[in-house]
Amino acid sequence: MNIVACYKIVYDEQDVVVKPDRTLSFERAALKIGDYDLNAVEAGAQLAVEHDATLIGLTAGGDSVMDSKIRKAILARGPQENVAVRDDALDMAGSLKTAHVLAAAVRNLGDVDLILCGEGSADRYAQQVGIQLGEVLGLPTINGVTSIDLEEGVARVERVAGAEVERLEIPLPAVLSVVADMNTPRIPSMKDILNAGKKPSRVLSLDEIGYENRDECIKIMSVEAPERR
Repeated sequence: MNIVACYKIVYDEQDVVVKPDRTLSFERAALKIGDYDLNAVEAGAQLAVEHDATLIGLTAGGDSVMDSKIRKAILARGPQENVAVRDDALDMAGSLKTAHVLAAAVRNLGDVDLILCGEGSADRYAQQVGIQLGEVLGLPTINGVTSIDLEEGVARVERVAGAEVERLEIPLPAVLSVVADMNTPRIPSMKDILNAGKKPSRVLSLDEIGYENRDECIKIMSVEAPERR
């Protein structure tokens, strides 16, 4: 069984500076793995151990995907391999383009039984990539997942819908977006960090994953902090 955990590399919000003109400065901001994505990686790591599966970390972005600290940080949390898609245009890509790129990368990986996403990115929190990724791949897609139990060809999941708890049976392969309180992401030990340096990590271009260039549906004109009152 092959499991893919998608994650996004973001700036640490504690280091972001708001300038007088309300624009944001990231000059002193360190890179990190999005907090919500850590829950997806942890869910994948637990399922990989339970079912003797292979867990692959998957991300897409600009130069940030080349950061060696981030690479070790993700591999120290359970994945046996890290795959990153790099292109300058992906730094400010919208959710749909990101979904198309991740879908192309998943197809490039071959047989994948389960794809996990966080409930939203730590910077924009649009909560769209997981849903759109499933649509692009043509796979069953569920968000808001609070628990996952895998059996032969099937994922039994739970999610909270208002005051109700839904229990659903999803055929595999599937795309599941997990909530932040599903688990507590592990803190890697020194042994985990040292072993992470021995695990394989690949950086691929859009051409290498067979991505067909698509026009972005959303154009970001500016990003500003709200006015002070």
